[in-house]
Amino acid sequence: MRVDAVGQERPDTTEDVEPTDRIVTIPNLLSLVRLAGVPVFLYLLLGPQADGWALAILMLSGFTDWADGKLARLLNQMSRLGALLDPFVDRLYVITTLIAFVARDIIPWWVAAILIGRDLLLALTLPIYRRRGLPPPEVVYLGKAATFALMFALPLLLAAQMDQAWSALAHATGYALLVWGTALYVWTAGIYIGKAAIVARTVRPVEGRGGP
Repeated sequence: MRVDAVGQERPDTTEDVEPTDRIVTIPNLLSLVRLAGVPVFLYLLLGPQADGWALAILMLSGFTDWADGKLARLLNQMSRLGALLDPFVDRLYVITTLIAFVARDIIPWWVAAILIGRDLLLALTLPIYRRRGLPPPEVVYLGKAATFALMFALPLLLAAQMDQAWSALAHATGYALLVWGTALYVWTAGIYIGKAAIVARTVRPVEGRGGP
């Protein structure tokens, strides 16, 4: 048995692999490809409004998001950089897509405000971990599910902008997933805030890191 950062005992398992300091890994390269696609996606969506190409990039981003996590486990290439880069690119795609969708009147502004505000609120909890010499909390399963729902909802809502026979179905399905993903996003925010509160109460700050 071993004790985690919040004082809970966890059994040792052969699958509990610690991330390494490796930088050049296949999962990290996939994350960088996704990152490079962000400005291209925004240009296509807001410039020439080439929705078909923008949709292709958004779908490719969703696929590589799934693939880099799978490959990290299959190839034993889990890294500290990947643990930070993967969720960062996820958040960046969600935030930039939401802003662009509001600009295009695809979704209402208040939905984007809730989702973006959630991420900004959680960013305020990161100093709690830094002051205690701890890494940010691991992404919980529901958080991944929320991102997964949104990464499906946003392409469907974009596809619904095309004048096709299936546009109405894409619009209805996309909005259903958007509502579900938003609800999970808010719910997981409470989980992460709770984790930060436990760390703040149970783990003393490290001297020299700005703690009291």
